[in-house]
Amino acid sequence: MTEQDIGTAEPRRPGHGRDAFRMRRPDRSREGAPGRRRVLRNTLLAAAALPLAGAVWIGVTGLLARSELIAAERDLDALRQSVAPVPGAASGAVPTSAQERERELRSAAAHAARAHRLTTGPAWYPAAALPFLGGPVRTVRGAAHAADRLTGDVLSPLMRALPPATPDSRGDGMSEALMTLQKHAPEVVRAARAAAEVQADVHELPRSTWLPAADRARAGLAQQVDRLGPVMTDASLAARVLPPLLGTQGERRYFLAFQNIAEARGTGGVPGAFAVLSADRGHLSFERFGNNTEMATAKTDLDLGADFTARYQGSEPTRVWANSNMSPHFPYAARIWASAWHEHTGERVDGVFAVDPATLSRLLRVTGPARMAGGTELTADNVVDLTERASYAMYDDVARRKAFFVEAARAAAGPLISATGDMRRLPALLIALNDAQRDGRLKVWSAHAAEQRLIEPRSYSGALPETPGPFAGLVVNNAAGSKLDYYLDRSLVWEANGCSHGERPVTATVTLTNRAPVSGLPGYVTLREDSPPYRTRPGDNRLLVSYYAGVGAALTGATLDGRPAQLAPGVERGHSVYTLDLELPAHSSRTLVLHLLEPHADRAPVLLRQSLVTPLRATLKPGGACRV
Repeated sequence: MTEQDIGTAEPRRPGHGRDAFRMRRPDRSREGAPGRRRVLRNTLLAAAALPLAGAVWIGVTGLLARSELIAAERDLDALRQSVAPVPGAASGAVPTSAQERERELRSAAAHAARAHRLTTGPAWYPAAALPFLGGPVRTVRGAAHAADRLTGDVLSPLMRALPPATPDSRGDGMSEALMTLQKHAPEVVRAARAAAEVQADVHELPRSTWLPAADRARAGLAQQVDRLGPVMTDASLAARVLPPLLGTQGERRYFLAFQNIAEARGTGGVPGAFAVLSADRGHLSFERFGNNTEMATAKTDLDLGADFTARYQGSEPTRVWANSNMSPHFPYAARIWASAWHEHTGERVDGVFAVDPATLSRLLRVTGPARMAGGTELTADNVVDLTERASYAMYDDVARRKAFFVEAARAAAGPLISATGDMRRLPALLIALNDAQRDGRLKVWSAHAAEQRLIEPRSYSGALPETPGPFAGLVVNNAAGSKLDYYLDRSLVWEANGCSHGERPVTATVTLTNRAPVSGLPGYVTLREDSPPYRTRPGDNRLLVSYYAGVGAALTGATLDGRPAQLAPGVERGHSVYTLDLELPAHSSRTLVLHLLEPHADRAPVLLRQSLVTPLRATLKPGGACRV
């Protein structure tokens, strides 16, 4: 090294070792603060972005779930159409196969399950718990969960209980249906419980949130599960009762009454034609037909209790066939008919059914027209008018007219029996029967106590409930012996007012209108068997009008056409009953107003509907809740 090199070389600094070279380290004290700030900033940004990401996630998955639910609804609509074909469809049409139904149900269940999964992610739980913002989230989650349960826990077992519809049916439709129903009865019972749980869950969802679309979806779902609930209850009951009722455990025989609703009685109409129906392992047949002339001499010493005797003793329902069903409590009439049949023939029946011409109309819409021996065709559109009005003008002779009613019943029975054996028409037939019982036009009573205990709470038992609570029932019995109730219109307005010491003032307004023409009607239609002491014209009617109030209710006053009226008090199955003997001239309306005190009348009343030709028009105004 030269002197120049030595002079320009950088002097060495002492180190740990010889010729050691020390590297400069960064100054941590200067960089520490900015680093911590950077970490904190990133953390805050992530925390701020998390709710936004969660909201985006909920929005995206919510839209996907909505699409899945819409797809599930489409599948269920297709399934509903395949299970419940349109009434009146061609009987030769090939029904949807069981495989197609199963495929539709599986598809609906898969869509509903995906919707449920999409709404159960980690973002949904905390969002649903938010006090205000979480309302729609809870609704959407609840709706998806309900759809998942309905398709998996309710509809799947119900579909398994339905028999397969095969185009090569051998006439064993009802028999096959009963065997399938009996096999899957425990599953149907569990499905009914699941439907009740889903219904309760849906009603616990928020009714009103900040998102109207979620509120509308919740309201629509609640409406659907509310309709499904009674159907599943009936299905559960049918699974337990229908097989033995229709002879799977031995042949059954039933008394079938055809009620003539042109002459009002408590359960609907006066018992006219009748038949004896046999059921053996689902195979139905009619053993015989008859009319009320045959039963006019049938009497029974049946004891239906002190209250029944006190209320109806003047009419002798156990001794006078035409008065046997004045009470709206159908089990009373059924027991009288069964006992009278036993006294008359020595034969016992396993139960009683009651139908009316409106029921036959629903059935004929499924089975197609029926032709009577004389060539007259009974159709869904003409059977009510033909049997309740036109036939009285067709026949002057009473015996021929009564024979016409029996022949009409016999003619309608033929297609009905054929339809019960046809798997293609059986679903529509069952729907028609369900519609008839929902309207109170089909009633059922079993002589077997265990079965009757299960049947009685259902509407088709025709039972007058004994439970307390607000109640409203308008019942008319024809007191003239005429057939003028074909022209009767009825309306009832029930309105609750303010509260007072656990009781509530209630106003019941009853309006009755007689549309009968003042001329041109046959004498048998307008006759007055009651022979009133005052002058009447053809078309004038007379009714025993009974208002059934709640258990423990009290009448405080009444008016008829604005003037004070006196009503006869009574009690039936715990209900306070008030009755007025009313003359109703042709082309007139009369208004009866009752003022009552009803205990616990803090909700809409249970409504008793007496099924006549023209349905009751009822308006219920429960008012606000009573606060103790």
